[in-house]
Amino acid sequence: MLTLNEQQGLDLGALFVTQRSQLKAAALKILGNGQRAEDVVQDAYLKLVESPVAAEVRQPVAYLFQMVRNLAIDRHRRTALETQVFAAEEDGAHVPHQNGSPEMQAMHRQQLRLVAHALSTLPERTRRAFELYRLGGLTQREVADELGISTTLVNFMIRDAMTCCRDALGQS
Repeated sequence: MLTLNEQQGLDLGALFVTQRSQLKAAALKILGNGQRAEDVVQDAYLKLVESPVAAEVRQPVAYLFQMVRNLAIDRHRRTALETQVFAAEEDGAHVPHQNGSPEMQAMHRQQLRLVAHALSTLPERTRRAFELYRLGGLTQREVADELGISTTLVNFMIRDAMTCCRDALGQS
């Protein structure tokens, strides 16, 4: 351990180099990982070299240890947060494809064909009301205005088209 006179005679960079192994050991106690501890010690050195405050430090060894301790705690907290928020890379290997399997795609295409065929059997005005409402995103009032009919009739037409589609899918 350096005496106070010896500490004052050294600049902080040189003192850091002499205390490096003890600083790494302090970081290792907090982080439990040698590589992370090494990273923290390197970060502390860079911070020290770039800091204008370093020349005014009264207790340089305590200052260095406190700096490494604070950086190690920050790194530990960040790692804990990342572990909670982000999944491991391997976890993504078992996520099903968004479009599903080829069998599911074929089944969905078949259902779509059944619905399209069912809609083609409806009267033109009923099919149009259904398409404007369900596919076009219009409100029942807007559909009624577009087709020149009452909203009550639009409601019945949409209900009939939905029933027709459900029946077609129920028969598959």
